[in-house]
Amino acid sequence: MTGGVRPPARRLWPSPVTAAMAAAAGVRFEAVQLDGGEVYWVEGRPTEAGRCVITHRDVHGRSAARDVIAAPFSARTYVHEYGGGALLAAGSHVLFSNAADRRLYLVGDGGAPRAITPDAGDVRYADMELDPTADGEAVFCVVEDHRGAVVVNSVGRVSLASGEVTTVAGGNDFYATPRVSPDGTRMCWLTWNQPLMPWEGTELWMAWLDCDGVIHDEMKVAGGPHESVFQPAWSADSTLHFVSDRTGWWNLYRWDGAAAAALAPMPAECGRPQWMFGTATYGFLDRGRIALCASHDGVWRLHLVDTNTGAVDDVDLPYTSLGPWIAAAGDSVVVLAGGPRDPSAIVHVDASSGAVTRLSADGGPRVDDTVRSEPEHLTFPGQAGETAHAWYYRPHNARADAGDDLKPPLLVHAHGGPTGATSTTLNAAWQYWTSRGIAVLDVDYGGSTGYGRAYRKRLDRMSGVVDVGDCVAGARYLADRGDVDGDRLFIEGGSAGGYIVLCAMTFHRVFAAGASLYGIGDLEMLFAETHKFEARYEHPYPEDPDELYARSPVHFADRVRKPLLLLQGLDDPIVPPDQSAGMYDAVRLRGVPCAYVTFAGEKHGFRRAENIERTETAEMYFFCRTSGIEPPGDAPPLPIANL
Repeated sequence: MTGGVRPPARRLWPSPVTAAMAAAAGVRFEAVQLDGGEVYWVEGRPTEAGRCVITHRDVHGRSAARDVIAAPFSARTYVHEYGGGALLAAGSHVLFSNAADRRLYLVGDGGAPRAITPDAGDVRYADMELDPTADGEAVFCVVEDHRGAVVVNSVGRVSLASGEVTTVAGGNDFYATPRVSPDGTRMCWLTWNQPLMPWEGTELWMAWLDCDGVIHDEMKVAGGPHESVFQPAWSADSTLHFVSDRTGWWNLYRWDGAAAAALAPMPAECGRPQWMFGTATYGFLDRGRIALCASHDGVWRLHLVDTNTGAVDDVDLPYTSLGPWIAAAGDSVVVLAGGPRDPSAIVHVDASSGAVTRLSADGGPRVDDTVRSEPEHLTFPGQAGETAHAWYYRPHNARADAGDDLKPPLLVHAHGGPTGATSTTLNAAWQYWTSRGIAVLDVDYGGSTGYGRAYRKRLDRMSGVVDVGDCVAGARYLADRGDVDGDRLFIEGGSAGGYIVLCAMTFHRVFAAGASLYGIGDLEMLFAETHKFEARYEHPYPEDPDELYARSPVHFADRVRKPLLLLQGLDDPIVPPDQSAGMYDAVRLRGVPCAYVTFAGEKHGFRRAENIERTETAEMYFFCRTSGIEPPGDAPPLPIANL
């Protein structure tokens, strides 16, 4: 039998945390917005085939939450493929991008959505902002036109009466965050060009806005190839604010028309990687105050910044994860929040009293404290001995008989991005493993956000080395410390995390099995096939073609010795299915135990409840079946080649 597979020799703990509960935790919240006394947000619901539903509620939670759009409408945009910014709720307007046809729709008072933009082919819209010069009858937005041989991005102006789209700013590769000053005289936006990504280098521009919605006298305010600017926004007195990492940390700045001054300098991250539109870390309150979210070594805190006195105060909250969506006005802060005991939810925070009201349903099930594992922050020597970070979840189940002295298996998780980050929000998927006796290590490998620009730049030209090395080092660290069974180390991850899995299984001899979700097997093919946003995402990868080849696992599949599971959405435009299929064929033909699971209708990231549940049970069955553990009853059999 190939791959060192052993017959079942141990059993997992029985657990009340099911794969269905893990699937329910796939509810996604986006686009939190305040409009008067109402809060709007978007919920991506796995139980509705991933449909993105606009929901609203009064800001204090006195009334029940109500859906704004019914099926088949879904508020989702595919600009940059990752989307975000699909909703605008402002001045009695509820405007959204519809997933099926990419068009903008307007929702009236209790009526059905009305199409605004024409059915003119694949033209996409995101990140809308009302044009005050048109009495609210036009919006500025990011436009992405796929109708030609070359995808064209720009800032456009859309008439809500005619649907006519005119270009306001264009000529660069990418645009984001068009925002108009409250007095209606100026507009700002972000822009950048390939091969830069927005967390590497962006430019913030400002222009004067005439009464017809036309800009003039443009000027660059901040940014460049070595400065990432995030979330430009105007305060009530039309003063421009933005977040910049010019010091090595994403911090908040105010621009006085000639220079920018830091408002709350701190060795913490007040920005996020702009994979999606509309993400935010701060909002304006009354009396010159700003509600600011900041990540301190992976733990998010809410600060109140007094721009009059310079004072920065903390708001004591029971959460360790905040955002990436926040809105503020008056004394109200509305933010996506979660923590080790709390799944994600939209909450209202009273900035004066600190009182918290949950507005949304939880983004996942709560887990009883008798089986809930809470994360421990680890700092350990990573690749080449450099500092790396992770969150460690110990197995925990008070109802189980833990009388034996066996050390637990370990599941290492590699997040996507690679410029992403872990979260300390209660994750039923992790509890599905830990409540059964399997430890979880959620790694913030070099290149992750939350630890400053220098930590992100550890990955420059080193993808496949530093990220993989940190995951390998984290597993070895726990095994050497005696926490886990060094013979039963598993690794899983999606997208860039899937690439880490494939590299780990190909170039290292540490993990007993791996599971790659829509992972990259061939870097050269990826650049040839992927979408515009990432077509020249070069900085993590080597420049030399020979080195690019050398870090593509598909060319070295003969080195894979341990079982490998691949899971793939068949409609993925970012990592096309042939990446996973090619890796599966190469490993299978060499006689290594492997399995390939595909999901029709899924794109990059699984959104349907049944597919999320199947992913969880497939991983559990595969790891157990190939490493001498009896699979639990809720993990249905999976066909495994060469077993």
